[in-house]
Order: sequence, then C-alpha cells, then structure tokens
Amino acid sequence: MKGICPSCEKKADLELIRTTEDVEVRGESIPVEVEYYKCLTCGEEFEDPGSDDDPLDNAYREYRRRHGMTQPEEIRALRKRYGLTQNEMSRLVGWGGATLSRYENGALQDEAHEKTLRLAMEPHNLLKLIEESPKALTGEKRAHLIEQLRSEEEEAYSFARIYEERFGKFEADEFSGYRKLDLAKLFNAILFFCKDGMLKTVLNKLLFYADFKHFKEYTVSISGSRYARLPYGPVPDNWAHYLAYLIEEGDLTVEEVFYPENITGEKLVSEKKPDLSIFSDTELKILVSVKEHFTDLTAKKISDFSHNETGYRETPNGHLISYTYAKDLQI
Repeated sequence: MKGICPSCEKKADLELIRTTEDVEVRGESIPVEVEYYKCLTCGEEFEDPGSDDDPLDNAYREYRRRHGMTQPEEIRALRKRYGLTQNEMSRLVGWGGATLSRYENGALQDEAHEKTLRLAMEPHNLLKLIEESPKALTGEKRAHLIEQLRSEEEEAYSFARIYEERFGKFEADEFSGYRKLDLAKLFNAILFFCKDGMLKTVLNKLLFYADFKHFKEYTVSISGSRYARLPYGPVPDNWAHYLAYLIEEGDLTVEEVFYPENITGEKLVSEKKPDLSIFSDTELKILVSVKEHFTDLTAKKISDFSHNETGYRETPNGHLISYTYAKDLQI
C-alpha cells in the first residue's frame, strides 16, 4: 500500500506488519498483538498515527481479565447506573478525584483499590458506603440512592437465591467469559431481544453472539452465561429454566407461529420493558449491533451461520463452548 513515511517525509510503498510482542505487567509477561508499517524505501518502521490501538492498554486489559479485575468500562457503567460523578464516587470510596479518573481511562489499579471497586459494585456494599458517608452526596440524591439500592439489594438477593436453588454455583472461568452469571443482565438481554417478538431458536443465537462478541472485544462476557453445543446451534446452559422463570413471572409470553406444511414454532414476546441502565455502554453497543446484524436473516440462515463458528465445530455435542474461541468469531 502507499502512504506517507514519517522518516522519508514522502509517499512510499508501505508494508503492514502484524506480530505478537510480550509486554511485562507487574512481573507477568502478556503477549499482545501489535501492528505497524515498514517503509519499503528507507526500511524505517513506524506505528499508524491514526490508530487507537494501544499495546500497553491491551496488555493491561488482558492482565485484568486473567486476574478477574474490574475493567474501565465497568467502573464508568457503575457511576452511570447511579448517576454519580467522579468526585462523588471518589468521596464514597475515600480516594482522590484523580485516582478514579485514571482508572476509568485505562490505568491499572492496585490490589487494594481493586478490592474496593469490586465491593462497591455490589448494591449492598454501595448502600453501606452511602449510609456511612453522609457528606459525600447531597441530601436529596443520597435519599434517592438509598431507596434505589435497598430495592436492588432485595432483587439481587432474589436472583442469587433463584440461581443457587435452580442452577447451582459456578465460578467465573473460560466457559462463562470470566464473569459470574448475572441473571439480571441475562434476563434483560432476553427482554431486549424479544421486544418485538423473537423466535426461540433465534434468541439462543443472539445471546451467544452478544456474549461472545463482547468477550472478543472487551475480554469479558455480558451475562456470564455458559453455552452448550446442541444440534441446532449454541444454547445457553439451563436455558429451559431461564425461560420458565420469565414466563412464570409474566415477563415473557409465548406465541405459536405457523409455517407451511403444518410446521409450527414458538415466538417469545416481552411483556416487560428491559432495564437497559444495568448495561455498560460497550454492552449496549454490542447488544444493538448483534440484533442489527441478524435482522434480515431467517432462523435457518442464522443457525447455519452459527454452525460455521470454530467454537461450535470443535466442541463435542452437549459440551460447553469455551469463550477462548471468541477470537475466531465471524462478526
């Protein structure tokens, strides 16, 4: 390709080079993919000045993923969910204002601050921080958040109880996209996709692609769901239980769909508006992009498309599909 070489300062033939380099992060070697250009006239190598790709940022992101640490967008999502400014959040956790800003912009947090962040992301713990820091927020905002968090704490307890009683306990690992199952996000993703009605078989694939695409781009899944390889494509593990619960609660209804030759199917329709505030900006972006990507495809074409995924092809029938295959995702 042709381009301007910063060394020659003229238009020249450039070669795009992609390779893997090791970046050391806190004594740990992290391999990251890098790309740069080589001028075929003078031999100089240089980075693309228009690229937003930062190898150090990618190494930090991978380090956080390996160690189950909070990613920058998760911190921003927490503040956005509760309408907190950086200064307000900093006062609640006892940090200087610049510290939180650095973490939200990609700086790697230390272990003590990571523990604080993880605790603050649980409604019960954030509620305690607000109750114990009466001067951190204005009176009206404080009262509103206390009421909201108490309600969420009850809901979180309900979800946790449902999960443990019906589905068991699972750790965050390569089969969950390094996130513990978040039923609130899973259920609201289902409501989002089924807003205008969605065939059950299609919904399975959209959830799979949303979780795996988010993992591909941000090293963590959206919902923490595990996906099993079944004959018609990837399906969330414990899928029948999730649907039964949403139908029992009246959040979803099932409509029978008729096709030629006496073939019938089931369409799921949301009866409740999804709570999109629980998703981060990146999660919402992925949910929307996945829905748009498959809008004009038939259920069969979506199923056939999913069968071509490396993770689907290389996973035995009935087994869980590892999120490590997300790097090969077709979208």
